[in-house]
Amino acid sequence: MTEQSIIDYIDNNKKEFINFLTKLIQTDSYNPPGNELNLAIIIKKFLDDANIKNEIFKFGNNRANLIAYLNNNFDSKNIIYNGHMDVVPPGNIKEWKYDPLSGEIKRNKYIYGRGTSDMKSGLAAMIISLKILKVLDINLDGNLILHSVADEETTGDEGTKWMINTISGNINPHFTVIGEPTSFSPLPKSIILGERGHLQIRIIANGISSHSSFPDMGKNAIYMINEFINKLDKIDHYIPKVNPPMTIEELKQLIMVSFPNKEGFTKFYNEQPLIQNFLKVFTELTKSVTIIKGGIKDNVIPDICEIIIDFRLLPSHNKEEIIAAIKRIINECGYKLKDQLEDGKKDIYFEYDVLLDKEASYWNNWKDSKELALFYKIVDKIYTKKPFYFLFPACSDAIYYRNSKYCTNTILFGPGNASLAHANNEIIEINDFINSIKVYTLFIYHLLKIE
Repeated sequence: MTEQSIIDYIDNNKKEFINFLTKLIQTDSYNPPGNELNLAIIIKKFLDDANIKNEIFKFGNNRANLIAYLNNNFDSKNIIYNGHMDVVPPGNIKEWKYDPLSGEIKRNKYIYGRGTSDMKSGLAAMIISLKILKVLDINLDGNLILHSVADEETTGDEGTKWMINTISGNINPHFTVIGEPTSFSPLPKSIILGERGHLQIRIIANGISSHSSFPDMGKNAIYMINEFINKLDKIDHYIPKVNPPMTIEELKQLIMVSFPNKEGFTKFYNEQPLIQNFLKVFTELTKSVTIIKGGIKDNVIPDICEIIIDFRLLPSHNKEEIIAAIKRIINECGYKLKDQLEDGKKDIYFEYDVLLDKEASYWNNWKDSKELALFYKIVDKIYTKKPFYFLFPACSDAIYYRNSKYCTNTILFGPGNASLAHANNEIIEINDFINSIKVYTLFIYHLLKIE
């Protein structure tokens, strides 16, 4: 078996692979509510037909995780491929060119549908690579393990975290690849080494209601929230400064390898404010008020108003320090927190709760990895454009592998444009999908083959 024979096999079976991906796209696995079992059943049949050992683990209402193994050898190098089965809901279907569950193929170049980019194409490519390695009966010293998981689009606790803690805890992994989309148009493919954390906090102002014709008899909770929002930027001064995993100059150096020369990159960078802002977010905490709710009627002073703040964190940021800064700002606005009230008085106050808390993660020793160097070399060859190492602006299930020390050697790489994730008219380029199958398959072939 040679590398070229594997590539030829993939090229000769494109139609089968595209049909499998299309079937996954046409299957409802919206989260909420989840419905990953719908997808797991299809994946199981595909793997069963190739005589690949796999098992579905059901939970909740029509939800599931699935694990599969290339062989029964767990004593050598164990490589994990991870992909999530759930996708976000489509939103307003009227804004889609084609039905989100259509899997519509256009010009033999693109496939439309929810989850095409995030991340049914990456998941499908990993499953297909498992089948190719099995069908071609390549002699390998090691194992490929598939974690096909639920719950990534919410918390990940019932998906990847559960899989590691409950099913794969006794397997010693050597390297993990998560198939999230890692293109950032107009840049070439990237290989992701770390990601920002995600903290969502709800702030609730409790005022006093009254008739709007006597506004001073009440305490307008919307005004209370507005006072808080106006001081929100003080958080930047109230939490300790942290060093990002990479400086902007280091990030620029990573991208620069994909350009013919430094001058070409510098011109591109200076003419692209979007790219400048893109790099900046990896060096600082960002915060956004994303939801505000308040008021019950147009002639009633609202006694309750709430906002949700979405924080994106660097690896050294501390949730407790951010909460302490929020409390400080509330006090500076002249209000108390609920637990600061005296004598049980509960009329005018603030309270908060944490809705989501996912740490940032980063692979510190990536430069020393021979496996990563091999992966890079394969991506470079298959895509014919130099990829670049980078960080992920959002968060992913990589935190469960890296931060638990279960497998710090974890990267993200997959087909699709990351900017299209969760967007209307989500698409995947078919050639990108096929190339990712080649990368996933050849990586295992070169890493584990017996000479």
